[in-house]
Amino acid sequence: MTRYCMQLTRWGCTLVDRDRVLPPGKLPGSILNDLLDRYMTPDASVLIGPGVGRDAAAIAIGNTAMVVKTDPITFATADAGRYLVHVNANDIACMGATPRWLLVTALFPERSTTPRMVEEAFAVLATTARELGVLLVGGHSEITIGVDRLIQVGQMIGVCDLSELYDLRTAQPSDAILLANGIAIEGTAILATEARGHLNGLSDDLLERAAAFLSDPGISVLPASRALREDDVTVRGLHDPTEGGLATAVVESPARPDAHSAERQQRRNGQPLGCPSVRSVPTNPWSASRGTRRCSGSSPVG
Repeated sequence: MTRYCMQLTRWGCTLVDRDRVLPPGKLPGSILNDLLDRYMTPDASVLIGPGVGRDAAAIAIGNTAMVVKTDPITFATADAGRYLVHVNANDIACMGATPRWLLVTALFPERSTTPRMVEEAFAVLATTARELGVLLVGGHSEITIGVDRLIQVGQMIGVCDLSELYDLRTAQPSDAILLANGIAIEGTAILATEARGHLNGLSDDLLERAAAFLSDPGISVLPASRALREDDVTVRGLHDPTEGGLATAVVESPARPDAHSAERQQRRNGQPLGCPSVRSVPTNPWSASRGTRRCSGSSPVG
């Protein structure tokens, strides 16, 4: 295999060094697109397959769409199990489906795993799943050589009628982006808990309130998804921004609608663009890591 290759992207043709070391985070979209184009096999039953910015896959089973998703939690945090359940359920809901069943692969660290740690991990998963009406139905667990922290990978399954399935590929450039709640909610909570020692000059009260963002307003998009289904609004699709936040979510959108509509809606809601805990470190609230974990969708502009 040659070291360099020409890679065609939506922005043009790029010379790619196959042996360069990639940084932590998401795979570059150009590389992922190229791999999916070359290695994925189409199937008539697959309604929505893999793609950059697609939250989950949808498979037709009779008149029902089975929506399937997998997502890991790899950063060290006491709330890892809660994050895991919510981020997988969010992506199911963003396809118009109801999250129903969850499997988890749990890789526990060597030299530090205790029975207490294992039970606590199971308890958090089960409790959070129960809160969302999701059943924990299986998975795999082990103590893994070379792992220095608990790593969990969730596989979520949901269902909906074929007519209720959302597909962001139908989005149009004239669509509006509706942002549920604020931005950088999850990123703010993570910074306030995991990077607290670096947030100099912020009061303990502010950091406590920022850390509580995980539960209030919370990272679940299920309430917003249910509200949209109950309201008389045409929804083309929903997207749950992760790494790269709202800015990356807009770029990942097939139609790339006007991002300014999200900012205008944010300011109309009277909510700040992020939290001082985000603004006090070198990061952008619009692209905070695992940014909003909120729901953004597109609907026709009236």
